Amino acid sequence: MNARPQKSLVGFTQRLRAPGCGQRGSVLLIVLITIMFATLALYTYIERASNDLLVEKRSSDATYLRLEAYSALETTLAVLEDFRLTNGSLKSPAEGWADPLDFAGYEPPEGTKVEITFIDESGKFSLPYVNQSTLVNLFKSWELSQSTSETLADALLGWMKKDYVASSASAPDKDDYEREEIPYDPPGRPLRSFSELATIAVVRDVFYDETGRPNELWHRFVSAFSLYSFQTPSINGASPELLAGLGVSDTLQQRQLNDYLRGKGSYENRGAGYFKSGADVSTFLGEHSPAATLSTQISALRIIVTVSQGRASFRINALIAPPNGATIPAIERSDEKEPVAGTDAQAKAPATATDNSNQQATKKLNYPFTVLEFRENDEMPSPSPTAGL
Repeated sequence: MNARPQKSLVGFTQRLRAPGCGQRGSVLLIVLITIMFATLALYTYIERASNDLLVEKRSSDATYLRLEAYSALETTLAVLEDFRLTNGSLKSPAEGWADPLDFAGYEPPEGTKVEITFIDESGKFSLPYVNQSTLVNLFKSWELSQSTSETLADALLGWMKKDYVASSASAPDKDDYEREEIPYDPPGRPLRSFSELATIAVVRDVFYDETGRPNELWHRFVSAFSLYSFQTPSINGASPELLAGLGVSDTLQQRQLNDYLRGKGSYENRGAGYFKSGADVSTFLGEHSPAATLSTQISALRIIVTVSQGRASFRINALIAPPNGATIPAIERSDEKEPVAGTDAQAKAPATATDNSNQQATKKLNYPFTVLEFRENDEMPSPSPTAGL
């Protein structure tokens, strides 16, 4: 009775050991490994492709936002020119052009946000035109001593003006710069960048900390001065330091002017105000106020256009000047040193036909504003210190 089950077991064992069974297992293993590598390769490809698509999308977004920013800027300039022609000048956004896109009926595409910010560059002192008295008044308002203020003012003016005669005995002269580790001469021209302050003797000790970083006084100086040339600051864009530089030490008067121009404090209900003439300034601040001598017109206006869509954004920072407004400081060329041959040859190279045609095209353009600066996606300017206002 037990022979039959044993025979069945033997047959089953023989079937398990049948030829080709091991080969089929190997093939199955190879197929599984192949699928695994194919899956890994596909995953890697998809990951790289998604990164490429993301980069392409960001590039496409940047191009779109850039075009939208330029469109908004041109619209803004058109509105400003309209107000300038109507009123004879630009004085303040409070005239009605604070929101130029809304004024022009400009509507950005759905999902896109466009913001326009104005900063009156002529609400600062023009550094190329500044005098010692203004500098000393300003530095004294920062609680620097009389002697330190005079020395600091002389150091700045000695750097920017040729043949300047310092009134302070401790002011640096040409010999002090020649004794530097790397000798150099004061250029005798206005600053081209505020980073130049780090190379001026005495100034660098006051405006920089022990690690060489700009300190609070450096930032206050930058907020008080413009690198561009214009004769008289505009009171309508007055920086917090403007009255202090004129010798007005009354903080209540400074606060009153700040509140009036920005529509704060007791002027909150009426909104931001502006002055139309020096007579208005005299009525507001007093007949003998030095602020009455200031201009009421904008000489240089910074326009910041920010276009955003989701997390992507694009920004344009343009500084423009109306006709007869601010200019880039003229550089006085020295005759003491001969120019480098290559540079001189390039400077005297005759204009080509292409150059002449470009100049003619520029003259025919008749653009209403002069562009003094133009930057894309730069850092936002830091807010000006309130200086106790």
